Amino acid sequence: MSTIAASSTSLREKTTLSVLFAMSGCHMLNDVMQSLLASLYPLLKENYALDFVQIGLLTMTFQITASLLQPGVGVVTDRWPMSYALPVGMGSTLCGLLLLSSAGSFPMLLLAASLIGFGSAVFHPEASRVARAASGGRHGFAQSLFQLGGNAGTALGPLLAAFIVLPFGQHSIAWFAGIAFLGIAILTWAGNWYAGHRRAQIGRPPVSRALPLPRNTVLWAVAILVLLTATKNVYMASFSSYYTFYVIDRFALTVREAQLMLFLFLGAAAAGTFLGGPIGDRYGARFVIWFSILGVIPFALLLPYANLPLTAVLTVIIGFVLASAFPAIVVFAQELLPGRVGLVAGMFFGFAFGAGGLGAAFLGDFADTAGIEFVYRTVSYLPLLGLATILLPRLPSLR
Repeated sequence: MSTIAASSTSLREKTTLSVLFAMSGCHMLNDVMQSLLASLYPLLKENYALDFVQIGLLTMTFQITASLLQPGVGVVTDRWPMSYALPVGMGSTLCGLLLLSSAGSFPMLLLAASLIGFGSAVFHPEASRVARAASGGRHGFAQSLFQLGGNAGTALGPLLAAFIVLPFGQHSIAWFAGIAFLGIAILTWAGNWYAGHRRAQIGRPPVSRALPLPRNTVLWAVAILVLLTATKNVYMASFSSYYTFYVIDRFALTVREAQLMLFLFLGAAAAGTFLGGPIGDRYGARFVIWFSILGVIPFALLLPYANLPLTAVLTVIIGFVLASAFPAIVVFAQELLPGRVGLVAGMFFGFAFGAGGLGAAFLGDFADTAGIEFVYRTVSYLPLLGLATILLPRLPSLR
């Protein structure tokens, strides 16, 4: 009963749109800077004579750094929220970008990638907590709006790389320092709001941490969600790390044209992310997961055999449908583990990065030995693992 009462109270609270838009905007700024690393792979490959394994190691260093740290950050901040750590995370990303603009060797590129990954580890758990606090009970909407900013930033990265960094060279990455300073200022303001929000909650009963289902059922459901997240993000890592190389090799596109193809995928993913949460609020997160994970299967299987125009169409469909799952997965996990927002955000955002990083490293080895087209024929079967969605339990309604 306490869980139901807490939920009803949260649903009556006002959604603080200014904070949600601020967190979404900072997520965009954060991920614009982070996506520059993957967008610059063709340039870095040429400047440093890298092979595909080294490209995969760069992705793995960035994403594993974030993956290993994010759940730990989430657990700590569940007990001791640290919203003022948000500007610190943005500052780490700033340092990584500056180093990336002037790195003199491959080890320095790896260090730059790790600094950017650390910024992600600090930013995502606490920013997700602030977004949920400002949701007024519209958790799916808040999570989608928050993730929309991140996906939009990821989509803008290739465009900025194509029209700014590629023409002006690697040193022009340092120009994006202004974006980081803007993010630090906004996150400082958001930290002040969250500190005031927490003071206003003093005296209210804490959010119940009671599990809505038996413990073993919850653990089983979380394991399935982790599998779905891993499947989705390994597949998406094949796009973020190697899609430009794939379309260049298969269709003889220029680097700029390949960046625009990547933008199609990332832009569609941003749109899918935004719609996934509100639909989940109305019809349930489980429904959205079903639609997204299973709906992408036929398009993924067809992609490696399509011509260029059809490839562009399939790229948009795959990005849109697949990305709609992640807000629903996060909200579903937060309902499974109430009162553990930081842990869930750190675990799933972190695991998303980690799974993608490991996948990128293995796919890079396959690309070197068997060819880039073999990689895309192989990963087209990954979405079939989404059939595990049928094993997800139904959550008891709190309405």
